Amino acid sequence: MTSLPLLIRTANSADLPAITAIYGHHVVLGRGSFELDAPDLAEMTRRHAAVLAQHLPYLVASQGSEVWGYAYANAFRPRPAFRFLVEDSVYIHPEQVGKGLGRALLAELMRRSEVLGIRQMLAVIGDSANAGSIGLHRSLGFEHTGVLKASGWKHGQWLDTVFMQKALGPGNTSPATELTPLAG
Repeated sequence: MTSLPLLIRTANSADLPAITAIYGHHVVLGRGSFELDAPDLAEMTRRHAAVLAQHLPYLVASQGSEVWGYAYANAFRPRPAFRFLVEDSVYIHPEQVGKGLGRALLAELMRRSEVLGIRQMLAVIGDSANAGSIGLHRSLGFEHTGVLKASGWKHGQWLDTVFMQKALGPGNTSPATELTPLAG
């Protein structure tokens, strides 16, 4: 990284080429995503718009004009009763892994989701050997809630799916109130 300060901010359309490249790297070479083919810019643009249409946070970690990582919250399921539960996604540029960007992004994603009234955040982690993602989530208070054994076939092997969950704000200790849409 350069000596410029790290900025965690809302992702915009100018960030989408970098986001597409970061995700593409992880799809092609990694086991954290169960996609087999990297989506193109048009698809990543559609996905970005879909998250924003739900008034959920979509963030980037940037320094100057460089985007080093991104994170977003998305609906876990479309059924209305799930509206207080989101699934997080965090991806870091391969040259920046292990430098605290994932932690900074996820912490801010949790904070912004809580402000909206989200009560639970779920991590759906590809590959039970994904120590980086599991450790990141554990360090921010996520608890292991289950494993789907051999649920994905990628790179010539069966991979597990790990579920981790974190209560946000009052969690389930009080009745839910309606969600507050993001401004702008």
